[in-house]
Amino acid sequence: MKVLLVLIISFILTAVLSRFFTGDWNLMLSGNVAMMLMLWFASLGHFMFTRGMIMMMPSFIPFKVGLVYLTGIMEIILGPMLVINAARHIAGITLLVMFVLMLPANINAAIKHVDIEKGTYNGSGTGYLLFRIPLQVLFIAWVLYFSVGV
Repeated sequence: MKVLLVLIISFILTAVLSRFFTGDWNLMLSGNVAMMLMLWFASLGHFMFTRGMIMMMPSFIPFKVGLVYLTGIMEIILGPMLVINAARHIAGITLLVMFVLMLPANINAAIKHVDIEKGTYNGSGTGYLLFRIPLQVLFIAWVLYFSVGV
């Protein structure tokens, strides 16, 4: 998945650049910069693939369009908060809540075979969950380690 590549490549590049310019790997900063860039990348989907994102949500959820845009905006705002010491903890906690709340939508999308980018029901189906659930757990663990400090 593209977001995983953005996260890993950003982490490596930030750590290497930090080492080159400061002599220190600065892994905590690198982890938070990588999550910020991943969130910014992921937020694009909320605006480019709104229809597919709406299709992910269970039918009982109201205000789907507003929620898609709101979560995209939250990703844009929370990302930079991760690299500000005074804001990191609250941003991390907020992201943890978002990641937990978004998982059911991802499961629902897989069950319904939603193709987010095309806005159709021709997606890969439940096999996708073998990747998506561990990915969501990785995001949660990443934020716990780099941002919340657990």
